[in-house]
Amino acid sequence: MAHNIAEIAAAIGAPFEGAGDLLVDGAAEPAAALPDQLALATTPKYAEGLRLGQARAALLWPGADWRALGLEAAILAPRGRLAMAGLTRILDAGPAIAPGIHPMTVVDPTAEIAEGAAVGPFVSIGAGARIGPRARIASHVSIGAGAQIGADALLLEGVRIGARVQIGDRVICQPGCVIGADGFSFVTPEKSGVEEIRGTLGIRGEINPQQWHRIHSLGAVILGDDIEVGANSCIDRGTIRSTRIGHRTKLDNLVHVAHNVEVGEDCLLCGMVGIAGSVKIGNRVVLAGQVGVADNLFIGDDVITGAGTVILTNAPAGRVLLGYPAIKMDKHVEMQKATRRLPRLALRVAALEARLGAPPEETE
Repeated sequence: MAHNIAEIAAAIGAPFEGAGDLLVDGAAEPAAALPDQLALATTPKYAEGLRLGQARAALLWPGADWRALGLEAAILAPRGRLAMAGLTRILDAGPAIAPGIHPMTVVDPTAEIAEGAAVGPFVSIGAGARIGPRARIASHVSIGAGAQIGADALLLEGVRIGARVQIGDRVICQPGCVIGADGFSFVTPEKSGVEEIRGTLGIRGEINPQQWHRIHSLGAVILGDDIEVGANSCIDRGTIRSTRIGHRTKLDNLVHVAHNVEVGEDCLLCGMVGIAGSVKIGNRVVLAGQVGVADNLFIGDDVITGAGTVILTNAPAGRVLLGYPAIKMDKHVEMQKATRRLPRLALRVAALEARLGAPPEETE
């Protein structure tokens, strides 16, 4: 669907200049933009690309001389990426799911589907489940007994929603994510090797055979509003109480949130993050890619971690962490610089030893 420049500018709250009635039906990088596409050139470094492409209009940085760039219209965005969030929302038509319930879907007679919901083919909706108004459910989704899906939620292909899971309004579940699988909880009749080395920090006594007994998950998963769960991510149900994710938190692909975890509001959990059981995470926390969090820890509000960080102890609010084990980022950088100097330092020590004579043999 085409939109004119004035409509787009109003929708994203940015001023425009030039031909406000110029129509565009898509967006593109500057050098590849066609005449009916809006070129995305939010910083001066993209200006040369505009000369290579065919765009007649562009999303530009404030103060850009759009006429000199050969354009007929421009939207001037003070914060380019924020403007792109609004622009992509306007231009994204979303998945094509026909209104109503597809005839090849199985809905339990006790399930409730609100007005305006769209349910695609090969969907299974269990007993007592409730689907909110205008929710969209793509093909091959399964929704367990007693689950609740909020208004305007979007569940894409192959999503699995377990029994009793509660999903808030406007939640987006990307393909293949699993919300409400059982938690990974097992116990041995006698004290296990894992329990032993936790107490001794690695020193083991007599090693005996052990068998693991399953602890079933009686809790559920509760997702707040405006959450997004990435493709093939997993959020496990709680053992007794529910696993909880706060409003507006976003999970990337391949994220694992274990049983009993509580994640606050407005957090970002990037790809391949793994959070072990019973961790409590505050608000506005950012865990970068491949961050791992050990079980039963607390991470305070506004903590930010670099990629690959492994958190093994509680993290105070506002801390910026990096490394394995996690330490303050500035300290980690300092240590890495020192590590890179070690080969040169070893050569200097060897040269000094050669000048001063070999050191005496150390005796215990």
